[in-house]
Amino acid sequence: MAATNDARTSRLRAWMLEGLSDMGKGRPSAPKAEPATEHRGQAWWRVMCLTGVDYFSTLGYQPGIAALAAGLLSPVATVVLVIVTLAGALPVYRRVAEESPHGAGSIAMLSRLLSFWKGKLFVLTLLGFAATDFLITITLSAADASTHLVENPHLEKTLHNQQVLITMVLVALLGAVFLKGFLEAIGVAVALVGIYLALNVVVVVTGLAHVLTQGHVVTDWTAALTTEHGNAFAMIGVSLIVFPKLALGLSGFETGVAVMPHVTGAPGDTEARPAGRILGAKKLLTTAALIMSVFLIATSFITTVLIPHKEFETGGKANGRALAYLAHEYLGNTFGTVYDVSTILILWFAGASAMAGLLNLMPRYLPKYGMAPHWARAVRPMVIVFTLVAFLVTWLFDADVDAQGGAYATGVLVLICSAAIAVTIAAREAGQRGWTIAFGAISATFLYTTVVNVIERPDGVKIGACFIAGIILISLFSRLARAFELRVTHIELDAMAERFIRDVSQRRARFIANEPDRRDIAEYREKIEQIRSDNDIPAPEDFVFVEVTVTDPSEFEGDMAVRGEVMHGRYRVLTVESSSVPNALAALLLHARDTTGTCPHIYFEWTEGNPFANFVRFFLFGQGEVAPVTREILREAEPDRARRPRVHVG
Repeated sequence: MAATNDARTSRLRAWMLEGLSDMGKGRPSAPKAEPATEHRGQAWWRVMCLTGVDYFSTLGYQPGIAALAAGLLSPVATVVLVIVTLAGALPVYRRVAEESPHGAGSIAMLSRLLSFWKGKLFVLTLLGFAATDFLITITLSAADASTHLVENPHLEKTLHNQQVLITMVLVALLGAVFLKGFLEAIGVAVALVGIYLALNVVVVVTGLAHVLTQGHVVTDWTAALTTEHGNAFAMIGVSLIVFPKLALGLSGFETGVAVMPHVTGAPGDTEARPAGRILGAKKLLTTAALIMSVFLIATSFITTVLIPHKEFETGGKANGRALAYLAHEYLGNTFGTVYDVSTILILWFAGASAMAGLLNLMPRYLPKYGMAPHWARAVRPMVIVFTLVAFLVTWLFDADVDAQGGAYATGVLVLICSAAIAVTIAAREAGQRGWTIAFGAISATFLYTTVVNVIERPDGVKIGACFIAGIILISLFSRLARAFELRVTHIELDAMAERFIRDVSQRRARFIANEPDRRDIAEYREKIEQIRSDNDIPAPEDFVFVEVTVTDPSEFEGDMAVRGEVMHGRYRVLTVESSSVPNALAALLLHARDTTGTCPHIYFEWTEGNPFANFVRFFLFGQGEVAPVTREILREAEPDRARRPRVHVG
């Protein structure tokens, strides 16, 4: 019975960790440019449907939000939104796709500008806003889907007050799709987007036909607009003021670049320069923006002139479902119900692009920084984690769409701002003065929008701050828990270093850990004398010095290069650059053991100072109490004591 349970546990574990996240390409252990023919991608238009379930699904609530925010000015304000989309967000993200073709987006572009801990904290902050954007996309879309379900005339009485439960069921079903497999998610997205857009074409054409047959609705609208705002300049001014409230219509761009690794590349693509994938991603972004722009303008116009304003308000039949209202009103309850079902499905599945974005970003950064366990690189465990967090958010917000709108808009705008600033810097570094000015102006526009949105809806920043604080705290605890892991992913020795290790291993492999100081002949001579005296080693035994220079101590894992040199004509020295002295020494010792078959010895002197302070130095700066930490890393990496390299401290 115990054996059966163990077998089941083993199978479950294998299934959960099957295939470390294929969305998080580009680990540091794979720097070589490989042909991209191994990458099994999807046609760009299919991937567009995946990001489109987020972008296009906003038609379910965007016209109603625009009507509440701008009133009669909704079509004019929507035109402003479209101009900002096509002239601002689209050029920015086309450049992001070119600069960061592996799906890391603007976060990777900005992280390259900052090093050490400030860079890591900056990335964690942006990841907090990204998590806000993507997770709220999942919960808000599911909540709006449940709203359409609850308010359908055929189901209103049956499902009354069940919105939270329905939302959680929808979130759970979304997680189940991703547990099944990502390719299935793309297939579902293509079907949903095709049906939803087709139904919206029917609603829009029908609405425009009613506008033409009821010509007075347009004249009534224009007369009321002129009475309320006076002239065109006043209308444009007010539209610019209310524009930040319409920022939800900009969603989808960040997920558009996040899912880039799934776009099929050209035959000659390499991981270093996947030109075909970049071209496909640009087509994806442009086509999605153009389709959405046409729908936004058309739907805001027909909903404004055909629906009484009171119906948009809380409790009204068009609140959060303006196009569904028109579908029922002008095409009957049967078509309206079909439209409701399509809207519910695409809103539910809008979380798919957000989930794809989370599965792309989080495994790419957190495990690499040591700020998440190894299993965070696997898709299925992360899907479960994100689904549980989405349950919590749904419960906290009581599945209220309006309550989550501020956090959603804040996350979207912060990410767009970071993208605009990133491409501005990239254009400046490339010496492109015209693009630098243009992207700078776009950055200023989005910064203004973000600031206004934060002032009007500070709850968005508060929620984002909770996500950021949570990510940073969990990340630091994870890094502490993984402090003694062997985290060198690859070792490269030059010919001289290999010669030193082979030579010393023919007798007894003895290494001396030496902190490079003056590097004069006296330093090496005195160090050997001290080690011989402390450890009672006879004179005939010889040594190889190992000197580690700390590069970026905030890096958790990476490659390590070892170079051999002869100092002062007699002392053999291995020089190493690494983010951590103990990890570099442990990795070198294990490599020497594995390549020579001889168990090496390494000698240290005790470090002066408070042990706790030295541990903090190790945690933050990769130095500190080196000897015991090296021994602990070796103990965790090699459980067999007989095969473990020996550590001596005198």
